[in-house]
Amino acid sequence: MRDKATSFDIAHRAGVSQSTVSRALRDSPLVNKETREKVQAIAAELNYKVDKNASNLRRQQSGTLALLLFEDPTSDDSLINPFFLSMLGSITKASAKAGYDLLVSFQNLNDDWHAEYEDSNKADGIILLGYGDYVDYRNKLSKLEEQKTHFVRWGAHDVDHPGISIGSDNVQGGYDVTQHMISLGRKQFAFIGGADKHCPEFFDRYIGFCNALNKAGLPHDPSLQIEAISTEDSGYQATSILLNTGKSIDALVCASDLIAMGAMRALRDHNLKIPEQVAIAGYDNIPISSFANPALTTVQQNTKLAGEILVESLIKLIGGQEVTQCLMPVDLVVRQSCGVAVSSF
Repeated sequence: MRDKATSFDIAHRAGVSQSTVSRALRDSPLVNKETREKVQAIAAELNYKVDKNASNLRRQQSGTLALLLFEDPTSDDSLINPFFLSMLGSITKASAKAGYDLLVSFQNLNDDWHAEYEDSNKADGIILLGYGDYVDYRNKLSKLEEQKTHFVRWGAHDVDHPGISIGSDNVQGGYDVTQHMISLGRKQFAFIGGADKHCPEFFDRYIGFCNALNKAGLPHDPSLQIEAISTEDSGYQATSILLNTGKSIDALVCASDLIAMGAMRALRDHNLKIPEQVAIAGYDNIPISSFANPALTTVQQNTKLAGEILVESLIKLIGGQEVTQCLMPVDLVVRQSCGVAVSSF
């Protein structure tokens, strides 16, 4: 019986070194395209299969990426922000396409999650989704950097923190959704959601909200910004507090769709019609937003592309390549909660 082909057989046939064969079979950019294609063609002809375990052992890598999902307060037992579910699918597919296994781990923010994984050779690098209070989270990111852990995260860019972040243009999103409501004649605005360094993505959306009001010459009353975390219950409570002040509003911008769902319930409990009396918009375009009554105007973030970029960026970091921050554009999705027909732009 003929012995299985080895990388040395391919190297001999191709007239290159064994290390070049190894790089070419990994599609390394360090090998020119012509040589890569030649090596790969010979490998196919010889029916050569990479021994993944041996390859990883030689490189002292696990061939695995770790995805850490952090628990969020939710109205059910899932403790997972539904916004991250579509991104999870994209990350899984992108990892498999790149030849990596994906270890998905659900984390309590209070745990010492920053002390594991790469040091224990569980994974070659980490993708982080969710963070709770960003002030505490940032301290743990600093620990990851001190350990020289390869990691990327989804979220707002922090100028005081060098870690690689992949996120969306939340300032533009906040501006676009507010400007849209202004264009429909709304003049008395309120914002439901956090607006400080503890929740930087919400804060960026609030900045965009304020920018749109300022550009339109509309008044900006700080007392009409009510704190809320991304849950329906928090949205309901915050909106109830707002409405109980007795201040008149005709437009409500919410920092997330979950907040908006609770806000819509509070508006109804106060006998306010949507959108006739109060127009409302959310952020994230989670699946349930299109089934709300009325369907919710919101801001779409490209979760498919986000997952792909997170994986691509992490693999580059693992390979010692340069990686930069990425700020992705957003799209406004217009539905009936603002009083107009469904469309997007």
